[in-house]
This record gives sequence, C-alpha cells and structure tokens, in this order.
Amino acid sequence: MNFNLDDIDFRILEMMQCNARISNADLARELEMAPSAILERVRKLEQKNAIMGYTTRLNPAAVRQKLLAFIFIRTKDGFGETGKTTQALSKIPEVQEVHHIAGEDCFLVKVRTEDAASLMELMRKSFKKIPNISSTRTTIVLETVKEEQQLVIPKM
Repeated sequence: MNFNLDDIDFRILEMMQCNARISNADLARELEMAPSAILERVRKLEQKNAIMGYTTRLNPAAVRQKLLAFIFIRTKDGFGETGKTTQALSKIPEVQEVHHIAGEDCFLVKVRTEDAASLMELMRKSFKKIPNISSTRTTIVLETVKEEQQLVIPKM
C-alpha cells in the first residue's frame, strides 16, 4: 500500500508516536505551521490509515496480567483455509497478537494472563475449542527486556 507521505507527514507521525497526546498547537509550533494545516494533515493521516488509532499503554502488572507467553500453533489444514482459525483466535480477549507465519507452525500468538494456572485454563477452555488446531507449543517469557510498538520513521 502506498501512503504518499512527505517529510512533514513523517515528522508529524514521529512526534505523535512519541507523544500521542501532543496538541495541534504544539505540533504546529514545532513544525512552524498553522494549527489548521496540522489538523488537516492529521485528519488525512487518519483517513489514509497511516494513524491507525490512539491507545493508552498500561502496565500489565497493574491489571494482573503478569504472565506473557508466545504460542506456536499448527492447524490441520496447514496453509489452507485459515480464516476461521484466525477469527476464533482474534476473539479471545487474552490474545494480544495473531501472526500467520512461515515454517513448521501456522500461527504465532501473543497471550497475557495472570499466571500459569490461568494460561492452562485459557488453553483448555478457549484454544481447545478451535477445531482446526492440531498442536500448540508454548513459550513462557521469564523477563521482558524490550517491548515497543514504536516504528522507525524514515528520514527524507
């Protein structure tokens, strides 16, 4: 997908990625532009889906989601019809990410739960009900050294 972004768009994205709560006035002051021009550019970035949304990052421990696990999933149909499987995985609230991957497995899923017991319950109650899953392999994270959502913004 071609977004046709210019240097100013990239600078807006970079500044908003660092601080999504930055005001239009602050953006305009930093970029030496009129606030109305910045507002129009931000709206266009939203319409183009270059800005996909605004969220608040929570500390997982604050909401009792201390266990992070990655689950490799194989399906019976391999690379065949995976739409129903991806939909079912995406509906599970504890699943944060679903990636269709190359290799022996079909999916890599990122999951957060309270503890090992709640992970086991999630596997038994939610994953086991998905008919195409033939096997899973779970990796539990002991420590997170870096976890970022920020992207590297190109310099023009």
